[in-house]
Amino acid sequence: MTDARISPLAVPSFRTLFAAQVFSLIAIGLMTVGMSLAAYRIGGAAAAGQILGFLLAVKMVAYVCIAPLAQALFAGHGRKRTMIGLDLARMVLLLPMAFATQTWQLAALALVFFAVSAGFTPLFQSVIPDVLPQEETYSRALVWSRIAYTLESVLSPVVAGLMLQIVAAEFLFWVAALAFGGSLCALAVTRFPGEAPDQRKQAFLARAMAGLQIYRKTPRLRGLFLMNFALSISMAWVLVNSVVLAGARLGDAERHFPILMAFYGLGAAIGAGLVPRLIAHLDERRTMAAGALLHAVLGLGILLPLGYASYMALWGFFGLAASLVLTPGGLVIARSAQASDRPAVFAAQFSLSHAGWLIAYPLAGELAARIGLEQALALLSVMTVGTVLVALRVWPAADPLTREHEHPELAADHPHLIGTVTHGPRNRHAHPFYIDDLHPDWSNLRQA
Repeated sequence: MTDARISPLAVPSFRTLFAAQVFSLIAIGLMTVGMSLAAYRIGGAAAAGQILGFLLAVKMVAYVCIAPLAQALFAGHGRKRTMIGLDLARMVLLLPMAFATQTWQLAALALVFFAVSAGFTPLFQSVIPDVLPQEETYSRALVWSRIAYTLESVLSPVVAGLMLQIVAAEFLFWVAALAFGGSLCALAVTRFPGEAPDQRKQAFLARAMAGLQIYRKTPRLRGLFLMNFALSISMAWVLVNSVVLAGARLGDAERHFPILMAFYGLGAAIGAGLVPRLIAHLDERRTMAAGALLHAVLGLGILLPLGYASYMALWGFFGLAASLVLTPGGLVIARSAQASDRPAVFAAQFSLSHAGWLIAYPLAGELAARIGLEQALALLSVMTVGTVLVALRVWPAADPLTREHEHPELAADHPHLIGTVTHGPRNRHAHPFYIDDLHPDWSNLRQA
């Protein structure tokens, strides 16, 4: 059995999967920069912002609507083969983007691209806990994953800037395609764990809804959604309005916005590194709540008179607080579903979390325009606190994985009871409890 203390990077399958993630993130970062430049090329200074906003809305709609459907479509197919095929599709879709000259052309290609990504990402996330079954090692892997996301947001513009010294802006999409080639190669050499049982015997709609049903019926997953949504309410302000603040309060958006976001990224990396220790001393619920509440308190601090150094420190702590909420999510999902159901639950998480951002992004921009930058963040931070309090009520403080329950409807020789110690005529027994066909809800439960 794998030593729980081992570094995830010591596991060959995780090393190559992590390499695939890094290549994929670089590719998406370069694609995003290329899409921004294409919007400017098509719309000019007057309309570029509207075009890019429309394209990002297309991205969110694809993520929210497609992820559960894609997971249902691919259920029962080999994950390795499916993921390689999806990476190849993303490569191919990037090639014609270089020649898009109309908004509708770019939007159509982007819609298909992000739909493919909505199928790829939950599948990828579902493989990691199978590769790293030890919870402590998986927790450390989530830290590496979060750091990779953070560094991508900082490094992608730098890499794009270097590439633009060599190639024309429209061919940045082709450089991104090459990065997807690196992801594809890393996946090809990865040894995947055993596949989940084939679910194609279920109706398509049932497969599509399976992850959402598990999510809806599991209290800790409902709490996870609310924690993520609580963070998104105030964090969206940081992502949407940092560039505005850099220009309005610091005097030069082009100069100071990258520095603000670099401090944010540094704080996020530090926060991700703290998560395993915090979870060991607290738990996922309290760690995430602490992160969301810290983000809200920091948001209220925007009302204080701040100097340049204070802004930089504040953005660093924003990043740290965000990582405390975002990093443990995969661990919560892995504890809440059987291996065969994890792809569906990761797809539900992917869809629901982006639905939260779809609400938070326009809310942050609209409030800042109507009531002012600082006042908007203060109001959003109060909303974050309220949402965290609701999440703490929905997600029970006592939340054991192993639970004692009954199956009076099952015969004593039912496969589910074979090899299990049962008590009494109602077949009372205990095991790690997940929502599935035999355990459709959390009624009649008692801690083991």
